[in-house]
Amino acid sequence: MTIYRQFHNQPESSPLHRWLSEMWSAVSAETDGLVQVRVCPQNDGIPGGDPAALEMLLAGGVEFFTLMGGLLGAVVPVAEMQGLPYAFHDHAHVFAVMDGEFGDFLRREMAGKGIYCLRRATFENGFRQITTRTRVIRHADDLAGLTIRTPAGRLFLDFFETLGALPTAINLDHVHGALRTGAIEAQENALVVTEFNRFWEVQQYVSLTNHMWSGFNLLANLEAWQALPRDAQVVIERVAASFARRQRSDTDMLNRDLAGRLAGRGMIFNQVDTASFRRRLGPFYARWRKIFGPSAWSLLEAEVGPLG
Repeated sequence: MTIYRQFHNQPESSPLHRWLSEMWSAVSAETDGLVQVRVCPQNDGIPGGDPAALEMLLAGGVEFFTLMGGLLGAVVPVAEMQGLPYAFHDHAHVFAVMDGEFGDFLRREMAGKGIYCLRRATFENGFRQITTRTRVIRHADDLAGLTIRTPAGRLFLDFFETLGALPTAINLDHVHGALRTGAIEAQENALVVTEFNRFWEVQQYVSLTNHMWSGFNLLANLEAWQALPRDAQVVIERVAASFARRQRSDTDMLNRDLAGRLAGRGMIFNQVDTASFRRRLGPFYARWRKIFGPSAWSLLEAEVGPLG
């Protein structure tokens, strides 16, 4: 019997860890123990975080991994399109797109790089909000000079630079420390990440920007996937799709409920003039249309409407 590994970047206490653990337990039961997967929170503590885990996935050092498109873009550039600012109306819209023709396009691109992306198995993270230690963000002007952590994706960095902030790419497992020491003033993530990574301990304000969506694509090393018996593949895909639906609903509800919980811990919430953000993004969208190419851009716009 071979025991595979599933990496993800969230703490063991997180909902993502719980849902992945339950999912792989169900797969084991349905395959009579043929497929055994150990779920490893925070990428099993490896140095280098998500970028290093992605390299391991490509090399076959880990068989399964969840990763958002913004970081997957280092290998599959068009995957960053999942995080285009203000592209999606709501959670239902996101998953209609990711489970549809555009998602199929992304999965073909991933397969060309040696990654199998399970269909209908994109897990929820949520729309991203900005938290800060001392500065309230109500308008795009308030971002001027703000030192803010982002993931290492080029699109994240360009977005905040376009708005006048000073973004710094830091792996998720080092963000709490950077906020605590004052190396950075702010970070941006879905509320569920702020909660389970305990950023509320080192941040004061939450600005509800909803500026990007991010989720966790369920990925497999392509060779490892192809080595599985076909009937095991069918079970994994079916079970993963079922658990992804349940995790999406659970996490969406949690993100909505967390405002009250985080406010109870002392965080102060405010609404944001998101139109002031959008007005500055014309050149940003034009740049990224050229980077991704007109075909990919048009395919996404056919499902989300015009961007820019």
